[in-house]
Amino acid sequence: MSVTSGGPLKVLVLVKYVPDAQFDRHLTGADHSIDRSESILSELDEYAIESALQLVEARGGAKAGNTVTALTMGPERAAAAVKKALQMGATDGVHVCDPALAGSDASATSLALATAIEHLGGFDVVIAGMASTDGETSIVPAQLAERLGLPQLTLVSSLELGDDAMLSGRRDSDTTSTMLQAPLPAIVSVTDQGEEPRYPNFKGIMGAKKKKTTTLALADLGLDAAQVGTAGSWTHVEDAQARPPRTAGTVITDEGDAGVQLVDFLAGKKLL
Repeated sequence: MSVTSGGPLKVLVLVKYVPDAQFDRHLTGADHSIDRSESILSELDEYAIESALQLVEARGGAKAGNTVTALTMGPERAAAAVKKALQMGATDGVHVCDPALAGSDASATSLALATAIEHLGGFDVVIAGMASTDGETSIVPAQLAERLGLPQLTLVSSLELGDDAMLSGRRDSDTTSTMLQAPLPAIVSVTDQGEEPRYPNFKGIMGAKKKKTTTLALADLGLDAAQVGTAGSWTHVEDAQARPPRTAGTVITDEGDAGVQLVDFLAGKKLL
């Protein structure tokens, strides 16, 4: 039973294991995939987790039967993303893990995630971050909405669920704010302009050890290896080159004509 039929609210939040932004990024292997040896939960996904937790807390939290399930897709070490979500307060986790998923682009990723969401079933709201900090395409939430046939509220900075099971979100631009609404179930992506994500406290860290994480392979979802990974992707990296080292800058010595030298330099670079 879901909130639309008078039951508790069930929220699914998508989380991703991405290279830590404080380190340089590198490509590896014949398919030029991102090296994920130094990875963490995507910082932008923490805002999605926070939004999910606030939605269920506004309706009485876990004591009222409301749940937040964290779903990730990736190799075995990607379970760390779900673990962090559980420490923040998510109820349980799901890890879609299969070697055939390696190399999936946004399209193949959205297919695997949409199939997993249908397999799990019963969610009122699916929340994602505004983008992943590795691919930065921002298109997976929209692709999920299309695959699942659900309404979408994208790039919102706040969320509120009314008593009529109508989900409202505020989308902010540089000059205006727009209020969006969608009936449940719905797909949502949230920006980093919302409430600051909570930091896992000691109680949350210890409590996460008792929470359940379910692992699903492609066979569990009824997907074939050819539908995902490099084989099932619409985009492929043909070639990649290391970024060239920075060259020494141009030093302008002011002898009364620094302004002229600066203009000449910018004009030479066709910046004026």
